[in-house]
Amino acid sequence: MSLQPAMPRLPATAEGRTASTPWRGTPAQGLSYGALGLPLAFVALPLYVVLPAHYAAEFGVPLALLGAVLLGARLADALVDPWIGRVVDRLFHPSPRRAWRVALAMGGVLAAGFAALFFPPVQGTAALLAWCSALLLVTYFSYSALSVTHQAWGAMLGGSAGQRAGVVAWREGFALVGVLVASVLPSVAGMGVTATVFAVLLAVGLWGLGQAPQPRGAPVLRDPSQVRPWRVGGFRRLLLIYLLNGIASAIPATLVLFFIRDRLQAAAHEPLFLALYFTAAALTVPLWVRAVARFGLAPSWLAGMLLAVTAFVWAATLGEGDVVAYAIVCAASGIALGADLTLPPALLAGVIQRAGHQGRSEGAYFGWWNFATKLNLALAAGLALPLLQLAGYEPGTRDAEGLTALTLAYCLLPCVLKLAAAGALYGLWMRHDTGGER
Repeated sequence: MSLQPAMPRLPATAEGRTASTPWRGTPAQGLSYGALGLPLAFVALPLYVVLPAHYAAEFGVPLALLGAVLLGARLADALVDPWIGRVVDRLFHPSPRRAWRVALAMGGVLAAGFAALFFPPVQGTAALLAWCSALLLVTYFSYSALSVTHQAWGAMLGGSAGQRAGVVAWREGFALVGVLVASVLPSVAGMGVTATVFAVLLAVGLWGLGQAPQPRGAPVLRDPSQVRPWRVGGFRRLLLIYLLNGIASAIPATLVLFFIRDRLQAAAHEPLFLALYFTAAALTVPLWVRAVARFGLAPSWLAGMLLAVTAFVWAATLGEGDVVAYAIVCAASGIALGADLTLPPALLAGVIQRAGHQGRSEGAYFGWWNFATKLNLALAAGLALPLLQLAGYEPGTRDAEGLTALTLAYCLLPCVLKLAAAGALYGLWMRHDTGGER
């Protein structure tokens, strides 16, 4: 059975562009566009979390060598994102149909690469490391290409602040469901079933994208370098805010298991805490969209930042056995996560609109945006882990000094960075002339 759905020919406008399908935010439109977010988030968790343990436990690959391979692959993945963005912009012209066809091909590569990573046909440490290196590059590349295409597609739909937030909400809502499923399925059903389920979900998501509202095409620029996101002041300001906020969120994500196991002495409750966090985020995404309609994008995001700070300041007071209190922290910070996932990309879509680049350069913008996202994760690990070691913390410690260092790194350092992001959002965005966008 072919994955290619029957798609009507889109009428051309007088300017030679492709007419867009209006985004009305109906459930049918949301499902068709957002569904691809589920498998893309689903595959990310096994690639970043499960794969290292799988190669170490199943094949005996030394952690140091495996870590070097993973670091190299992730750096290459981040660096190639801006280039992928430029290619995606080309693919959307003259019609989104071409971008969708390439996305189908990338989906096949991603599904095959994911399965091959977890079931290598080679033996021996050297061969396994070579196989892992090559397949990671292929898999990361196809994953990034699909992610940028999906994000650019949504941004091209345009609309008001509320409509843009609604587009992102459907995508990120499905992504949160994908994270929840991926956090359970590998341990319950094994990697064989996980790879099969992923391939099916990916096929459904790509089919849905073919049925989704169509973004408007625009004439290709002869020289793509004419559009440089870094020349747009609004993009520079927004990316700085996004980086500060992203590092603040990535540090606790890096240290959360250490805090649960050593500070709270509650390792048995890890699944509960993580489930509360992601479920709260998923359930409150629609509430953030409603907040945007009433208060605007930037004020709503600011409220999410301040909620996160409040939750983590409280977390700093917790200690051994404070399970219920930390569950409340997880729920509150999960609500704040809903704002972080939904509102910044909607603000970015507005930047693209006001710069006059809608329909032609979304890929370039989201290529750099994804680069910043991956840079946040790298910076979080690069900042938090060495600082913890210097401060005397070691996993499994009961030493008061080490636990204090862990609390400072997990709770208070993110609060400082989050407050800096909030200050930048207020000073560089809300008080700045942003063409009426708040």
